[in-house]
Amino acid sequence: MNSKQPAPPETLLASSTSFKLERSIDRGFQWLTLGLAISVGAILIWIAYSLFVIALPAIQKFGFGFLADSTWDPNKNLDPTTGIGGVYGALPHIYGTVLSSLIALLFAVPLGVGVAIFLTENFLKPNILQPIAFTIELLAAVPSVVYGLWGLFVFLPALKPLFQGLHSYLGWIPIFSTTPSGRQLFGASLVLAIMILPTIIAISRDTLNSLPPKLRQGAYGLGATRWETITRVLLPAALSGIIGSVMLALGRALGETMALAMLVGNANQVNISWLSPASTLSSLIANQFGEASGLQKSSLFYEALILMVLTLVVNMLAQALVSRFQQVE
Repeated sequence: MNSKQPAPPETLLASSTSFKLERSIDRGFQWLTLGLAISVGAILIWIAYSLFVIALPAIQKFGFGFLADSTWDPNKNLDPTTGIGGVYGALPHIYGTVLSSLIALLFAVPLGVGVAIFLTENFLKPNILQPIAFTIELLAAVPSVVYGLWGLFVFLPALKPLFQGLHSYLGWIPIFSTTPSGRQLFGASLVLAIMILPTIIAISRDTLNSLPPKLRQGAYGLGATRWETITRVLLPAALSGIIGSVMLALGRALGETMALAMLVGNANQVNISWLSPASTLSSLIANQFGEASGLQKSSLFYEALILMVLTLVVNMLAQALVSRFQQVE
């Protein structure tokens, strides 16, 4: 009768040593990833604290009234002996930042989701769709300053007749009530919409591609048309991913600097008309930081802190919306 021979002590010792080594490596990797995660949060807190410290003089002088004041004048109330003074307010820049981002989303969301559907539902052969998808992804690699130059010298001049037509025929609507300016909020927002398109398309496309094929097959089996399958089955199933892409695109739009600095007009005003010049938080910082000092520099850091808070709120809202729709699904 054959009986299994016990493993030699050397084999048991080697196996125990190997097991302990693997556990040590696993624990080390766990602590490493935990440390990296904590470091990211620490860097975020460090950045926020640094901005707050430099912005503190402006915060102490203007308080929350800084958010509602429209004046930005470094020479107002200037002390001639110390050269310190100025009156600063962020309302026009907050208004321009939020409005330009919303206008960009207004055009980018339907176009981006539509392109994502087109690329995932086999409307054309794969050898034709792949170059289109690759070209769209290349839009994300174009530097923002290139978008700004293109918009300034090509895009906005080409759309000048459109802007004039909107003012001529729809001037009774407040958003088109002013004579079109060469650099304006609406044109800058359209360029911004092009810049955030790759984000919406890429994430929405990946979300639609990740849906189980049974969803499409089941809808077709029940007699649904392609349009009904897309609108009533696929889009609701992919809604969480699409919302996530939109919120990430909004975060990108809020922080865009160079293109808007070149296109938006940098006018310190709150005007309901989209065809007038405006200003944004990031474009103001880019234009004035090089020559700023004292209270003006502190006020610019105050605006940077506001921009950071806006971006964080958008990201938190995106996470909350995605989590909610995932629970519904």
